[in-house]
Amino acid sequence: MSVSAVARLTLAHIRKAYPAVVANDDVSLTVQPGEIHAVLGENGAGKSTLMKIIYGAVQPDAGSITFDGKAVTIKNPVDARALGIAMVFQHFSLFETISVAENVWLGLDKSLSLADVTQKITAKAAQYGLDIDPARPVHTLGVGERQRVEIVRALLTEPRLLILDEPTSVLTPQAVDKLFDTLRLLAAQGCSILYISHKLHEIRALCTACTVLRGGKVTGVCDPRQESNASLSRLMIGSEPPALVHRDALAGAAVLTVSVLSLHRADEFGIDLDGISLTVRAGEVLGIAGVSGNGQKELLYALSGEDTRAPAGSIAIGAQDVSQAAPQQRRALGLHFVPEERLGRGAVPSMSLAHNLLLTRDQAVGKAGWIDMNTLRTQAQQIIARFNVKAGGPNAPARSLSGGNLQKFIVGREMQAQPKLLIISQPTWGVDVGASAQIRGEILALRDAGCAVLVVSEELDELFEIADRLQVMAKGRISPSVPIKEASVEKIGEWMSGLWQSEAAHA
Repeated sequence: MSVSAVARLTLAHIRKAYPAVVANDDVSLTVQPGEIHAVLGENGAGKSTLMKIIYGAVQPDAGSITFDGKAVTIKNPVDARALGIAMVFQHFSLFETISVAENVWLGLDKSLSLADVTQKITAKAAQYGLDIDPARPVHTLGVGERQRVEIVRALLTEPRLLILDEPTSVLTPQAVDKLFDTLRLLAAQGCSILYISHKLHEIRALCTACTVLRGGKVTGVCDPRQESNASLSRLMIGSEPPALVHRDALAGAAVLTVSVLSLHRADEFGIDLDGISLTVRAGEVLGIAGVSGNGQKELLYALSGEDTRAPAGSIAIGAQDVSQAAPQQRRALGLHFVPEERLGRGAVPSMSLAHNLLLTRDQAVGKAGWIDMNTLRTQAQQIIARFNVKAGGPNAPARSLSGGNLQKFIVGREMQAQPKLLIISQPTWGVDVGASAQIRGEILALRDAGCAVLVVSEELDELFEIADRLQVMAKGRISPSVPIKEASVEKIGEWMSGLWQSEAAHA
């Protein structure tokens, strides 16, 4: 396809400053019609702010925007949608108490009936291989399922410019290939795509242009098809991430044992757990793969103690039955937990980072109930320093951090507690390549120190890097355990559709 003489989008000298940081500093960017253009940068580099400016959710302090050759002022997302700009945010913008279809309906032409919208959602979801029930209330959806809703909602607007922020973290490898085919088709039809991802191989496979941000400034423009993962890393973070050292596990005694756990879903839109069995031993990482919405949330609630309905004898930490124990009782046995939802469950948005330490530890609370803030601030500062968290210090509210930096802080909070058993969901969701390498390295260091680690992730590349064994969840059931050396992306991708059962039947 020939490149039009008129660019779809031109940003010139965009600046946006906040009291503590300059998010965008003299940023210029051009996107052509039919171009899939990557925006690459580490956490806090200014990518999300720039995308929000394009979408009208944030107003720039200086600079200009041209769309299809015309100077525009995008005051709000309504203006953006009128121009044909659609965006899928990393932090979702869905109303919890209404259904998927009603959420999508809010952003579409009001001449459509709810029944029309429901039909369109079903058709679009089927076209792209995205499993969505339009009738489900959003509060019953996992993170991955919510992202699917956002993607379908954006595609229903038939956009001229589609902004996607980490869109593939909810998909199987086969579904990623299908989505890429769809995005290439959209681009061939003239739709421009701005694509944010920390998966460098995805950018190299999909995108035809790339703008790199570091510290709010443009540090490079390139054709990612001509680059390597290493050269893109150098453009993004100034160096290549450290190589992971993954020695063979020396697994010890069983720390977590789940024995034929069957549990009826807590709400009508959940997933029943059906005969879940797994063991995590000291000094090993067990990875659980699977597409969001296949029972991972229900399993994690049962393991963390948020759901105490598990049958007696079905969950044990060491020799102790904790099937119906409260979260604090499990923490006393050495369990620490990182949930997939950062804001709301992993951290209280309005509380400082120091105060957020109180969510999972009580060492700073004296016998009389007084909180030792000096201890909390010191511990928070140690986490900030160790995990290179970009924040305004221990007193910064959790909501002031970018998604990736908040993830680093929450992971650091739980790791610093020296757990005997760490259960961690989506450990590097939305985290840049350098921070991902650090978090994965810290997980392996914990393992080597004797901690039992259970990692639930939709990032297959991540699981293949850090896990010693893999199991797959599909439709509330769990596959047999397979040593990482015997696993392949193709095999695990098939198992994510539940195909291990038919494979076993033909064995």
